[in-house]
Amino acid sequence: MKYPFLRSLLSLGTIILACSCSDDKSPSNGSDVSIIPCEDAWYLQEQGLLMYKDQRVTDLAGNQVGKLVPIQGTLIAIVKDMAGNTIIPQVDLAKTPVIPGDAARCNTNPQPDASISTCVDAWYLVADKKYLLYADLTVTDEAGTQVGTIVATSGSTLVNVVDMSGKPVVNNIDLNTLPLIHGDNVRYKILEPAFHLKDATGDYVIYQNTVVTMPDGTPIGYADFTTNTIKYIDMVTVLTTTSNILTLPILTPGAKCVDYTAPVVSSSSQQPIVSSSSTYIPPNPNSSSATPKSSSSKPKSSSSSAPPPSSSSAPVTGKCPTIKTKGNGGSGWATRYWDCCKPHCSWPEHSGGNFSKQCTNKGKSANTNWGDGSICSGGPQMTCTSQIPFTIDGCTEMAFAFAAVPAANGGSCGKCFQLTFTGTGKYSNDANIKRLKGKKLIIMATNVGGDVQQGQFDIMIPGGGVGMFNGCSSMGWGSQGAQYGGLLSDCETETKYAAGKYKSCLTEKCNKSFANDEEAKKGCLFLATWMEAAGNPNHEYVEVECPQVLKDKY
Repeated sequence: MKYPFLRSLLSLGTIILACSCSDDKSPSNGSDVSIIPCEDAWYLQEQGLLMYKDQRVTDLAGNQVGKLVPIQGTLIAIVKDMAGNTIIPQVDLAKTPVIPGDAARCNTNPQPDASISTCVDAWYLVADKKYLLYADLTVTDEAGTQVGTIVATSGSTLVNVVDMSGKPVVNNIDLNTLPLIHGDNVRYKILEPAFHLKDATGDYVIYQNTVVTMPDGTPIGYADFTTNTIKYIDMVTVLTTTSNILTLPILTPGAKCVDYTAPVVSSSSQQPIVSSSSTYIPPNPNSSSATPKSSSSKPKSSSSSAPPPSSSSAPVTGKCPTIKTKGNGGSGWATRYWDCCKPHCSWPEHSGGNFSKQCTNKGKSANTNWGDGSICSGGPQMTCTSQIPFTIDGCTEMAFAFAAVPAANGGSCGKCFQLTFTGTGKYSNDANIKRLKGKKLIIMATNVGGDVQQGQFDIMIPGGGVGMFNGCSSMGWGSQGAQYGGLLSDCETETKYAAGKYKSCLTEKCNKSFANDEEAKKGCLFLATWMEAAGNPNHEYVEVECPQVLKDKY
């Protein structure tokens, strides 16, 4: 909630975004006319900052760098950066120079580029991010996901934008000054959340399983997440290239201009266009292996004909099993996730008869109805919580886990790899990562990822981040942390990247988030204990024969 001022020092402008209309970045005094913002602003000469009545703080180029937090009942304010950290503990607004604004000299809201579209008319606003404002008072991001609402200002023609919790985001907006995007009546038919790319070459819906469709759902090609290219169905012709597919806007069920239909899983030999596994690999049309198998060799989707997964449990005591290498190795790094979705290797189309466990009842009851859909697309099947990482007593330098493995490394359902951690990290070399040096993690593939890069192994760890698909909302768990990186990523930002605090922070979060699920809690704590709360550690990997302790849980 924003605090009221006792009296107004500034006249309200009708323009939201401030900008400097001069190239002069070093004014000589607090009232230098070379600095002309788009609206009246307090000027902090020493810091080179402009402060506005709507509590934005910008640099002299108009880029928002923080927020003004008034102290209620006074004319004193605190300046904080965008992360909420205090950068100026006290500013006396009564003694701070005011620079008059001139809206007429500034182009305050850029025109939308061709990548921004909507099915119905919308105003386009650029503030801390890009917003679309609709006549029905909804506010969405550029992909159409609602992020807030429009609220009228009493006694004024100006409006405010508040987020979904009612917290103010942007104040005093004159809709007449914003560009209007005319609706194109295009609606997007999706089976799962999907990335959206629109450029001069076309309008693409990109699934994380690499399938690319037109807005109406017609398959048009495949995405290469490594090269960030969209290829035609022939897998050769390049349709377009983007800087990073993973940073594109995401179309989600319930978003404006999106029609969502849960995928229907067929037991026939024809591959579905999209499975609800987040790591589905489409067939290569140029490969002989893409030809559908005959019905005589195709595993049936009924529970009677599919071999059930082993019901035996892995031992928790004993000694380290002998690991036999098979060659085929390299270097890479480990990431983490747990999205609760039905594993890729639980689908009849992918398992080759070597089914990975799938469960119902919040991941506790194994089920062999392999044709059932995933919890991530409205079905009943999900990841079994018994597939958490684990160790064996008396075997301290080796642990075992399940993972999404890269298709580029020859990954397939049921294959195993040994990861030997090098003591270095992909993004950091903190003490936690160094303590991992020499430890070995034996992983078994339950997912095969086209979006998992070569050398990357995405370890299944509860609280590791749900990623693009979140099937965990029905589990009754607490917060799962950052979408990518989970609870450990939250600890990194909350402790300001003080690695020495990660373990205690992560332990506390695991205990809280999984207080009602001891099995999932144990899996979460694996990251804090055996893995030393190390984020994205580097490793050397090699394909190995699968040890029985993993086969029993697969």
